[in-house]
Amino acid sequence: MSEQAVFDVFVIGGGINGCGIARDAVGRGYSVALAEMNDFASGTSSGSTKLIHGGLRYLEHYEFRLVREALMEREVLWAMAPHVIWPMRFVLPYHKGGLRPAWLIRLGLFLYDHIGGRKLLPPTSTLDMTRNPAGEPLKRLFTKAFEYSDGWVDDARLVVLNARDAADRGARIMARTRVVSARRQNGLWAIEAEDTATGIREVLSARVLVNATGPWVDRVLAEALGKKDVHNVRLVQGSHIVIRKKFDDPRAYFFQNPDGRIMFAIPYQEDFTLIGTTDRDYAGNPADVHISDAEIDYLCKAASEYFSDPVTKDEIVWSYSAVRPLYDDGASMAQEATRDYVLRLERKNGEAPLLNVFGGKLTTYRRLAESALENIGEAIGTKGARWTAGSRLPGGDFPATAYEAEVEKLKMRYPFLAASHARRLVRLYGTLAARLLGPARSEADLGRRFGADLYAVEVDWLIGQEWARRAEDVLWRRTKLGLKLSPAETADLEDYVRGAVDAAA
Repeated sequence: MSEQAVFDVFVIGGGINGCGIARDAVGRGYSVALAEMNDFASGTSSGSTKLIHGGLRYLEHYEFRLVREALMEREVLWAMAPHVIWPMRFVLPYHKGGLRPAWLIRLGLFLYDHIGGRKLLPPTSTLDMTRNPAGEPLKRLFTKAFEYSDGWVDDARLVVLNARDAADRGARIMARTRVVSARRQNGLWAIEAEDTATGIREVLSARVLVNATGPWVDRVLAEALGKKDVHNVRLVQGSHIVIRKKFDDPRAYFFQNPDGRIMFAIPYQEDFTLIGTTDRDYAGNPADVHISDAEIDYLCKAASEYFSDPVTKDEIVWSYSAVRPLYDDGASMAQEATRDYVLRLERKNGEAPLLNVFGGKLTTYRRLAESALENIGEAIGTKGARWTAGSRLPGGDFPATAYEAEVEKLKMRYPFLAASHARRLVRLYGTLAARLLGPARSEADLGRRFGADLYAVEVDWLIGQEWARRAEDVLWRRTKLGLKLSPAETADLEDYVRGAVDAAA
């Protein structure tokens, strides 16, 4: 066990909020360390519906501040990371006698178009579903629809890009490192952290501690910090199913369910359709969450109310679940609990300050980080000004509307790449795709092929640059190629990754 230099900021949690705070802090000149007990985005941050959106339904709960902030962030984030974030049009089918009257939907969409500083995203339009291709997969009942703009995001990649940028700027970023305990000592935090692979422990010191552990935020307060009777978050399970492609249209669908909930059906990874999400209270260990039979039945039944070809269980190729750590505002139903974030700074009697992060969503993570840095500045002194709004995440240094141009550049430089492979690489790595491929002049130069278009050169990059340590890190978070590799290919990849990690140790 070794003693380390004093960090200004120590962040517990490698989800979107923790990595976003670490990146913002180090960019302002603070010394920063971050510990994540598993892989980055291995919890809530990779279990989302993968949207950068204002939250149209939050208007019904009068969360105007949250919606406006989220709407304003859509184009800011798109400009920051145009490789992993891009616009998507959403079709909201309507029929007379439906759950919400047409005037209410129009009012909501009018606000959606005008309160968030929209510049590049196209406005709402009305569709005749008897003529528009968007009507083809749906029941003939739906003769009218509203089409509006929001955004898509590769959620896990957004997290790891924030972690990578924080590390590049000087932060100490530690994956698979569990905080065993944290105690106040001589005006500082003494944090005992354990490398979960080796069991080696070290003690690090910090001036301020940030608890950004998502669903584990109360558990960290209770176990690592020794607090009693902790109850700040409401755990809400959200589950999704992925089926074979249900429709060819590039637009997504926004469905209104009879129980008042909403659901999306979204084009996913070229060959699939993503359907979700559910909302139900969860009482177990967040690490053990998985989709239930009741949720599967619910999603299939709800989607089948809209699609002319019903959604059945045998179409499901994958499912995933995550636990949302919503701030407990006392709402009676899970879907009514606030999606806003709450930051609480604890400091008294000259003790080292603690900042707890409750709630939040992908779309507002950057603004949450800015608010967190205001709290940190108040606690230990301000360093640097806000800077992330005009920044770029790694690989995102090209114009927001220039994805296709970047694909063409990569294809010209590496003409042996299949068009689909080039598109996937730019989607994941942006301008860094060329660095990943390096001097390759043929497919043989990419090394061993594991399945689909995954080669050793990419796997090595993910191990060396993005903290991948398991096949699942590569297949389900850094890429989504787990949908395309067989069990035998996955096992082969697991052996390769473990061997490469052991060799580098």
